[in-house]
Amino acid sequence: MLIDRGCAHEARGSDGAPLVSCGRWRRPGVAEASGGGGDRFPYSPSVRLGDPFTLCFPLSGFAPVVLPGAMWRSCLRLWDEGRRLLNRPRGGLIASVGPGPNPRLQARAYAPLTERKRFYQNVSITQGEGGFEINLDHRKLKTPQAKLFTVPSEALAIAVATEWDSQQDTIKFYTMHLTTLCNTSLDNPTQRNKDQLIRAAVKFLDTDTICYRVEEPETLVELQKNEWDPVIEWAEKRYGVEIGSSTSIMGPSIPARTQEVLISHLASYNMWALQGIEFVVTQLKSMVLTLGLIDLRLTVEQAVLLSRLEEEYQIQKWGNIEWAHDYELQELRARTAAGALFVHLCSESTTVKHKLLRE
Repeated sequence: MLIDRGCAHEARGSDGAPLVSCGRWRRPGVAEASGGGGDRFPYSPSVRLGDPFTLCFPLSGFAPVVLPGAMWRSCLRLWDEGRRLLNRPRGGLIASVGPGPNPRLQARAYAPLTERKRFYQNVSITQGEGGFEINLDHRKLKTPQAKLFTVPSEALAIAVATEWDSQQDTIKFYTMHLTTLCNTSLDNPTQRNKDQLIRAAVKFLDTDTICYRVEEPETLVELQKNEWDPVIEWAEKRYGVEIGSSTSIMGPSIPARTQEVLISHLASYNMWALQGIEFVVTQLKSMVLTLGLIDLRLTVEQAVLLSRLEEEYQIQKWGNIEWAHDYELQELRARTAAGALFVHLCSESTTVKHKLLRE
């Protein structure tokens, strides 16, 4: 995408062909449009350099868009304001104060914290009316929307408390996946009901990772068949449905009955567990792998490896970048494991039994 603000220079594409020439946009590698010059954008009106605002999509084939001057000035103001807000320090409410003798508040934005110095010594659990609560010293933990942090099972409360207790001098919120999932379940920022959560998870089946196959190279084709086919066969037998696979870019055609059966299956989970299931699905990009993981057919390591099969194949062929591939792999494992654990802990109705150890 190119944005021309009336500059006089000539922009060029990756093949060296001019994208802006003689005051008109040109799509690289495209022959002259009938009835116009060679540098005229095909099937679109010519756009002169110096117009109030010109937006061009040279690779996608969309026609240029010209906005009036007033709208162009508004876009500039929004763009500049957004850039100033993004450059502010992270954390809390951020106020931007304008220049002049009487500065006034111009904008406010909320940026969630990613790290914070540890401010508590001890973490404990108490049982309240709505469930189990987390205490940081004598403070009760709350959600980003200031709701009391209350979880439905003692096992889940212990897991969340362990996350907070394991933080060292600095609280790294991006490593606390169970806490994040609890906050999402309590605040429900997207305001979705149970039916919407289920359909959002099942929708991933249309673009399921292990249902898309390549046609070449032969070694990768054979690898996908050997590793992915057994999982699909297990899911089809386990739920009595038809899933299949395809090499088409459109993916396999999933029968309506298959979606109905899976929707009915997911309806047996509560709202909290469904949040975890959708979280795992978005990590693995696969509904089938998520079902295998939740049903204990696959381990976390197996599910992650199967979701990254093509990438692992490329790594074996071309080599590994430790600071990138290794970190990505470990992070994906951590998030997937947290999501799967969250589903199981939210599905348990029993509490942890405390026994007095006697000599």
